[in-house]
Amino acid sequence: MKKGQFANERVMEDYLSALLTEDPVIDSVQQQSVARLLEQAAGSQVQTPVAEPVQAEPGIQAKQVAVPLPPVAAEEMTPAPVLEETESPEYRRGSFQALYFRVAGLTLAVPLTELGGIHKLEKASPLIGKPDWFMGVMLHRDEKLKVVDTAQWVMPEKYSETLAESLNYQYLIMLGDSGWGLCCESLVNTVTLDQDDVKWREAHGKRPWLAGLVKEKMCALFDVNAMIAMLDQGLGINEDDA
Repeated sequence: MKKGQFANERVMEDYLSALLTEDPVIDSVQQQSVARLLEQAAGSQVQTPVAEPVQAEPGIQAKQVAVPLPPVAAEEMTPAPVLEETESPEYRRGSFQALYFRVAGLTLAVPLTELGGIHKLEKASPLIGKPDWFMGVMLHRDEKLKVVDTAQWVMPEKYSETLAESLNYQYLIMLGDSGWGLCCESLVNTVTLDQDDVKWREAHGKRPWLAGLVKEKMCALFDVNAMIAMLDQGLGINEDDA
């Protein structure tokens, strides 16, 4: 282990252990750590459609808010559409497998069902105007894979020149079919986890990228879909919309 790597690992583990708490000190550190907003990826903003105004029929004043209607038989009434609740991911329905991998001495985890593949990391071509954690685009069999500097994304406050020089990225872990890949230094193993093996994130909307903490390893389990959404918007770990 290179000099200073153990200290970095300890700091990162302490940081991740605090993420599931509502500790105001942690929130304060996160808010103060962002020196500037990262630029959003091109084309990531979604425009909200504006409903067209409803035109009143001739002879009806716009100020009228109630118009008597004839009674309608029950069989003639069209039921309102039922909005389906967002289904929980497959790994929240029982035991599931997860992949452990290492970055800067830190163990991280991702549900195996959310993986889109693992590639040997090759040279990535950087793009101008992208966030600092965006390492560039890597070509793989005519596919353009977007490469994320995982250490810089997960721990921007602790990312330094010394840490960057100590990194030895070897693999690219793909997030679903999104085209986004996380750099990692080594693949540890795959394990089967039960629901009780994870301390799940309870506060919805807060730290959406974090599904929970694996208790045995005290490591972060990524919420892949939420992470993809953040990456698509060019958001760093401290820039969620919570």
